Amino acid sequence: MLSAFLGKRYKLQKSEHFEEFLKAVGVGMLTRKMGSSVSPVVELTENNGLYTLKTTSTFKSSEIKFKLGEEFDEETPDGRKVKSVCTLDGNKLIQKQKGDKETTIEREFTPSEMKAIMKVDDIVCTRLYKAQDE
Repeated sequence: MLSAFLGKRYKLQKSEHFEEFLKAVGVGMLTRKMGSSVSPVVELTENNGLYTLKTTSTFKSSEIKFKLGEEFDEETPDGRKVKSVCTLDGNKLIQKQKGDKETTIEREFTPSEMKAIMKVDDIVCTRLYKAQDE
């Protein structure tokens, strides 16, 4: 269950294959370089079944609001327009995005970290975020 991790802030510490992932989904070189150089903070909150996933960085901040299992329109931080659905599997928030390419983002929350595994085509990107002290 995610309730123990709601409102917790996680800051990016380590990233593998992020630039390759961005390239595969069609992000231009300048945006890829900028996006790869920042350490965003991610926070998940919930209010009466409506979840908000907020990502904040010096380069760009974004926010998505969703209900589990319901498709919603999303504009990704890099400007792509996709249809997304988020589901829950224990402490994992699984997001499937459908657009020009189909992507999956699996975010696993623990008290000390959040691991995001992002998949497109045959590329797997892993981003490790550490919990921030309140």
